[in-house]
Amino acid sequence: MPRYSCLIEYDGRPYKGFQAQENLPTVQGVIEDAIFKFSGERLRLTAAGRTDTGVHATGQVVTFDLQKTYRGEVVANALNAHLMGEPVSVLEAAQVPDDFSARFSATGRMYLYRILNRRAPPALDLGRVWHVKKPLDAQAMHAAAKALIGLHDFTTFRHVECQAKSPIKTLDIARVARVGDEVHLVFASRSFLHRQVRSMVGTLAEVGIGRWDIDDVKAALEAKDRTACGQVAPPEGLFLTHVTYEAEPDFESRCSI
Repeated sequence: MPRYSCLIEYDGRPYKGFQAQENLPTVQGVIEDAIFKFSGERLRLTAAGRTDTGVHATGQVVTFDLQKTYRGEVVANALNAHLMGEPVSVLEAAQVPDDFSARFSATGRMYLYRILNRRAPPALDLGRVWHVKKPLDAQAMHAAAKALIGLHDFTTFRHVECQAKSPIKTLDIARVARVGDEVHLVFASRSFLHRQVRSMVGTLAEVGIGRWDIDDVKAALEAKDRTACGQVAPPEGLFLTHVTYEAEPDFESRCSI
């Protein structure tokens, strides 16, 4: 059976997360319905990341097997035709080796979090940014983010319902920069704990506002205690932007902000 990989973007607002749930709208559900309408096959796809309710993606990757062989552009065009009306788009599709998995073959995942930092609320980007009215010190947030880089026990930034076997992860990249009226935070790791990124963003926002400093962030990390975490940022500012499957010479440039 030929295996296909698709690069997907979506607006997470209408869905109860990525993962399929019975009788609830999910990103996985609408993609699998589109696959069925195209191929006549009911299947369960595999995704690089199971994003939460309201979280978006510009670089999600999914894999699935079909009975027939198609050109990648045929798969992409057919799925997009059956996804019309849904804020989900197949950017690319290609046949891949049988042992390739969107989830298990991934060597890195990158997330972007957008904070709109101005008094006026968002209009065009409503539901795609976290609106923070108080001025944020992006440089202080960036300095504090460096304390999170490396191999750590991230229990403090782990949701209580996280199903990961271990809270120990290696955070490869944590960057913060101001981009006009927005503050952008970029994180990259082989894998993340449930709500780890949103927990780190909320904690770094405490630094940006001036309530916390870098020592407070270090202390929260070292506490290995969920109650030591700062606020948890809302889902609407979070985007899964890129998944890596092999060494990429331009990976660092993808993380630049």
